Amino acid sequence: MEKFFDFELTARLLNLDLVHNALLAAAVLGLVAGVLGPLIVMRRMSFAVHGTAELAFTGAAAAMLVGSSVAYGALGGAIVAALLLGLLGGREADRDSVIGVILSFGLGLGVLLLFLNPERTSNKLGILIGQIVAIEPADLTALVIAAVFVLVVLALIYRPLLFASVDPAVAVARGVPVRVLSPIFAVLVGIATALGVQIVGALLVVALMVTPAAAAARITASPLRATVLAVVFAETAALGGIVLSLAPGAPVSFFVTAISFTIYLLCRLASYLRDRGRRSSPEDSDVAGVSAA
Repeated sequence: MEKFFDFELTARLLNLDLVHNALLAAAVLGLVAGVLGPLIVMRRMSFAVHGTAELAFTGAAAAMLVGSSVAYGALGGAIVAALLLGLLGGREADRDSVIGVILSFGLGLGVLLLFLNPERTSNKLGILIGQIVAIEPADLTALVIAAVFVLVVLALIYRPLLFASVDPAVAVARGVPVRVLSPIFAVLVGIATALGVQIVGALLVVALMVTPAAAAARITASPLRATVLAVVFAETAALGGIVLSLAPGAPVSFFVTAISFTIYLLCRLASYLRDRGRRSSPEDSDVAGVSAA
């Protein structure tokens, strides 16, 4: 247990280049996840993120089988998932069932691909729970390029996308191209999800893509403030998770998810206390008015 609090070892490990790469990758992912997260929550796409992550896992497993880059395989799988979700889940009534079908198929196919590859068992586990310390400079460069692409495209479509997310019926009536924006946003989410697979793994990527934004939504209704808070929360979870995992050598994903969950609980508590205070205020003022009379 003392390894978890070995600050001297943590300080030494923080000087390693591979840890620097990991921290930079986590910072980039935290920014992208924080910016996309509030829109994901508003559009009720949390389950879709999980389904996309499963096909990102399948793509990564396929890339490993053929000896290609795991990062590019995850990216390809996530984009395919996003396109399938956009094409097959157009109607809201069908969306959950379509995501469930794609999720189960992707997970089953990924397991088969891992079975067909008898080597590199550590990499197999890394796809599921993350392996951020294995990020090479080339992987980091690809991650930064993909993140910049996501942020630039999102900036171009942000206003109509936000309008369509808040009130899709009115957006359609106003001529907003909702049918075009939805698959574009799905692809952006797919790319971001693929970036998260290497850091927290396919099973737990929701911890960065959804949890920080869900926490921010508990304490503010402003899209701008929610985005800023989601970025701060995602960065705290991603960077803090890496630092805490260094000394014990434990999986990064546990610490990332633990920090995200703690932040979410604190935000729920803050929301509860705020709402409780608002409910009690009118009663207090009524009592004061009766006393004055």
